[in-house]
Amino acid sequence: MAPQPPMPSPIPAPTPETARGIVWAFVPFVTLGFGTPASFLYAAARRRSMGLGGTAAGYGAGTAAVLMMLQSGDPFFLVIGSFMMLLLWIAGTGHAFAVRSSVFPREIPRNVLNEHAIEVAKYRRSLREQARALAAEDPALARELRIGRPDMPRAYDDGGLVDVNHAPRGIIEALPGMTPELADRIVRRRAQTGGFVSAEEMAVDADVPPDVLPQLADFTIFLR
Repeated sequence: MAPQPPMPSPIPAPTPETARGIVWAFVPFVTLGFGTPASFLYAAARRRSMGLGGTAAGYGAGTAAVLMMLQSGDPFFLVIGSFMMLLLWIAGTGHAFAVRSSVFPREIPRNVLNEHAIEVAKYRRSLREQARALAAEDPALARELRIGRPDMPRAYDDGGLVDVNHAPRGIIEALPGMTPELADRIVRRRAQTGGFVSAEEMAVDADVPPDVLPQLADFTIFLR
């Protein structure tokens, strides 16, 4: 048998970025306030927020003013600059912790969950494609691995394929586009003929409606 390509890596589930948010909120504190503009600029880009962008600009202007005063050499400006630096340090740190939960939400954003769902669906599809390729090359191995789930337990993940020739009736009924009557007809014809060679043969033999067949194509396999 030819070498099989490596299995695709599982898609890890997204997790809340609580620890990352705490690290972000500490940036103004550990940089004595000088990192506050960059910290809020990152938050503005992350959340696509004009308000946070304006805040970053304000902290940037304040930091620039502090640096100018501290470098002026004038004792008066040195005092004012030092006071402003302390103020920016405390205010920036407090502000960062105040908005941390909106920049790094405790709940995973819906768009992130949607993107993860898409990636998982693509991953499962790739598993089905690999399982089909393996079954076409080595049907005996496919049966040993219980591809198509006849009927659990097993170690091999086939991405949700259903072997129409061997899967229980309830599993066949759960396939996209199936109805109880159609599942009964398929199981009955399967018992009479010993199984189907392909989805096309099943469609003809069990009178599967043409609009149902494309829905079944991605999830079915026919092992003999």
